[in-house]
Amino acid sequence: MASSTYTLSLWQRCCYKVLFALVYVLSLLPLRALYLLSACFYLLVYYVAGYRRKLVRKHLSVSFPEKNECDRRQIEKEFYHWFCDYIVETIKLFSISKEEMRKRMVFKGTEVVDECVRRGQGVALYLGHYCNWEWVSSIPLWLQAENYAGSQVYHVLENPVMDQLLLYPRHRMGPDNVPVMDVLRYIVKNRQQGKPVVMGFIADQVPFWNNIGDWLTFLNHENTPVLAGAERIACRFDMACVYIDLRRIRRGYYEAEFQLMTENPKKAEELSITREYFRRLEQTIRRQPALWLWTHNRWKRTREEYERMLDPETGKIKM
Repeated sequence: MASSTYTLSLWQRCCYKVLFALVYVLSLLPLRALYLLSACFYLLVYYVAGYRRKLVRKHLSVSFPEKNECDRRQIEKEFYHWFCDYIVETIKLFSISKEEMRKRMVFKGTEVVDECVRRGQGVALYLGHYCNWEWVSSIPLWLQAENYAGSQVYHVLENPVMDQLLLYPRHRMGPDNVPVMDVLRYIVKNRQQGKPVVMGFIADQVPFWNNIGDWLTFLNHENTPVLAGAERIACRFDMACVYIDLRRIRRGYYEAEFQLMTENPKKAEELSITREYFRRLEQTIRRQPALWLWTHNRWKRTREEYERMLDPETGKIKM
């Protein structure tokens, strides 16, 4: 399930083929060479372009008031170094072998997911934009259970060429790419075929106004709007909820641990799974703060704006 939701025009197909060829050839370089390219990216992104540097600085200042300016500036620079590494590591995903990927992206606690699948229960995997989330697509290389549907939810990009380009590496290690609007259909279809669904949700992005499920204090930001869609889906289909705790061991090497949050989502208090996910994600970020996507404008929506947009009669957002 690697095909794009778009139907590309002839011009777009030509652009895609040229761009794909360029990226693929670049991906054939050893990571040592790609990291030299990353160092060049860093100089351009951080010092020349100053890409979202003010936003990153603001986020770090609010998130870590206990740290002094010198410490926060060090985290900032480490973030941009890692961000450029993430870019070239994603490029490498176009051609990296499964054997090398298993050496560089190690999963622990896989028996949690295997046991759920063997008894016919689906699994909702929660993770954030942390470490190299693209390499997490190599999960199927580690699971022992059979006859399941491995998948990851993705948001369709506005640019159809880039959308199709990124679907290729995300599918190489085995998982299906499922657009947000097709998640329910995908789960129902596979359940009818007797296949439990193991689905990854990156649930830390800023929600659209009409998708805000809760407001939490997250990284010292009060009233952070959060998505609760993954929890609703898990409850509807009785999927075990598992958090993926990521860490960077050293450059180009990551470790991910499966941590069971609940096997019985239907019995959990409403929104408790979402809140537990963000609690664990914050712990992960605070352990290695430079590895989260600080350039994302995570706190651009405010509760005051949200409440002004609410229809008092329906309790829904007036669009």
